[in-house]
Amino acid sequence: MSPLRGAGLPGMTELSVFATGIQMGESPRWHDGRFWMCDWMAGEVLVFAADGTREVVARVDGLPFSIDWLPDGRLVLSTPDGVCLGPELAPYGLGERGWNEIVVDPAGRAYVDVPGSMPWEEPVAGVAGVVLPDGSSRVVAGDLWFPNGMAVTPDGTTLVVAESHADRLTAFTIADDGDLVDRRVWADLGKGAAPDGICLDREGAVWFASVPGRHCRRVAEGGEVLETVDTGQPAFSCVLGDDDGRTLYVVANDFDGHGASNGRVLTSRVAVAGW
Repeated sequence: MSPLRGAGLPGMTELSVFATGIQMGESPRWHDGRFWMCDWMAGEVLVFAADGTREVVARVDGLPFSIDWLPDGRLVLSTPDGVCLGPELAPYGLGERGWNEIVVDPAGRAYVDVPGSMPWEEPVAGVAGVVLPDGSSRVVAGDLWFPNGMAVTPDGTTLVVAESHADRLTAFTIADDGDLVDRRVWADLGKGAAPDGICLDREGAVWFASVPGRHCRRVAEGGEVLETVDTGQPAFSCVLGDDDGRTLYVVANDFDGHGASNGRVLTSRVAVAGW
């Protein structure tokens, strides 16, 4: 890993390059002791060794697509064709709708979202859906303004969604039947924040990536800014990982408003671990 300039955290001055040669990085994950991500333009799901070398574990035709794992260890993906099980992309639930992000709760329910429009189009509200362990699926939330990253609290009670066009993080209580209820603003991030991919840490704070902000920012419930990592490049998503959970992995890409290029994975050591 090569060092870059300061990460914006007191006493933590190095931001490092973990991987390059990515066309459009998205959906970073830490799973089974390794860093995973999706390269949307290449149509690849990638897993990385500690030295940054990579392996293609699945291929997806079309974008967007994102990844997570069911409690039994099976890879599950949101894809343009619906929610699928990988790496062979067997149909799992919901239909063709351009599903974007995915997150699985402790009960094995897979939540996905889909924007109503592209960033360069007139905003149209998106939705969130769920695929239950019994194979049934349905839409469970609407009126989401470009829903992007999602995270579930470790106790499985709360789903947090980043609404990029609304500049906020929105929380839902997860009901026993998988419905999303008690919608509320988790954090109003201010005009232009445009939260994209997110992750939770062990103090209950959320890290969110921002394309226009060119940073990742850690915020408490209510919106207080706790830390900022300046990436110098549009930041699309982030995840906490490594053996101690204290490395922030950021997928960053150059972005011209319509397409991405020059994708990289950047890392920074942070004070509070992830789950």
